[in-house]
Amino acid sequence: MKFAQSSRLFSLSRETARSIAEEAARLEAAGHRVMRLDTGDPFPFGFEPPAELIRDIAETLTSSAGYTPTKGLLSAREAVVRYHCARGVPGIDVEHVFLGNGASELITIAMTALLDERDEVLVPAPDFPVWTDAVNVNGGRAVHYRCDESSDWYPDIADIAAKVTARTRAIVIINPNNPTGAVYPPEVLTGILDIAREHNLIVCSDEIYDKILFDDAVHVTTASLAPDLLCLTFNGLSKAYRCAGFRAGWLAVSGPTDHAVSYLDGLTTVAGLRRCANAPAQQAIRIALEADRSGHDLTLPAGLLQDQRDRAWAALNSIPGVSCVKPRGALYAFPKIDLNVYPIRDDEQFVLDLLLQEKIHLVPGTGLSWPEPDHVRIVTLPSAEELETTIDSIGGFLATYRQ
Repeated sequence: MKFAQSSRLFSLSRETARSIAEEAARLEAAGHRVMRLDTGDPFPFGFEPPAELIRDIAETLTSSAGYTPTKGLLSAREAVVRYHCARGVPGIDVEHVFLGNGASELITIAMTALLDERDEVLVPAPDFPVWTDAVNVNGGRAVHYRCDESSDWYPDIADIAAKVTARTRAIVIINPNNPTGAVYPPEVLTGILDIAREHNLIVCSDEIYDKILFDDAVHVTTASLAPDLLCLTFNGLSKAYRCAGFRAGWLAVSGPTDHAVSYLDGLTTVAGLRRCANAPAQQAIRIALEADRSGHDLTLPAGLLQDQRDRAWAALNSIPGVSCVKPRGALYAFPKIDLNVYPIRDDEQFVLDLLLQEKIHLVPGTGLSWPEPDHVRIVTLPSAEELETTIDSIGGFLATYRQ
């Protein structure tokens, strides 16, 4: 008897992306240096967590060997409540805060607890793939609303409204956005929230990059604009605190919950399937938020991330036939390749060819739910000099690329 994988996994459609990653690993194993512009993990690029954060976490290890409550350590959940209170989110009950092994795990838990077969969730295009996958693998259907490149990558409010159906249960907002780097102003968020109010939708706000902002960008917590809506806010320490491997994330539920008692009970049930999140990372959440040890200086005009963003953006726009909206937050650029200049019909094959020839690993836009093969995602974490050299190599490869 042969054992096949669950048919639900067919909805993930990540075979090509995985094959590209496997090819990158094979090249590295063979001794090649691959420029990894595919990963948003700051640590491999020299961005270490604050030393005092590591020191204080180490001091908690002897008391972190046992199980914690399913929702997480009370002290850490209280720190999350204070964090959101300071950002204008009223009345979060500490019992409505869930700690997890990274925000990605909590996204999956939230969708598992919510969705029945054929339920729909509105997800941005382009997206962070975990959202689409978490919806689809739980029997739901991710319906993608378009973000508008000509309007600083802001969500197209009319497109969102047109895609709501009787099966729609929730809408996802990723702000600051991965992969575009857009940071949404209050009026954009309000437009989305008005649709959620009209159709009684749960709002899922992914805010993992809320402290990685450039220029004069200001992050507004979605839940602060919607005290009357059930909002699920996802965040964690992976990016601003540079400790992705700790897997330290949280989900904070805000707004009225009388109509969501069953759903909250479902969240607790699903969270209990993994017994609890890892205890040292829960301690890290409390320690990080209490002291606000996030290294804001990285994004100041003289900071490393600011310089890298600026020079990567300039280098991309200097390539003939390539244009890029300037990212206002997060760690990525999402440039557009003019298909009239470069005859790319399959962006995944393009990314694989680039990897094999130039040893540069990007993410194809179609792997991020973008419908055309004319975008790639580039991580802006390497040094500015490495980024400029690498982007120059991408331009040279494009100049000779023919499918």
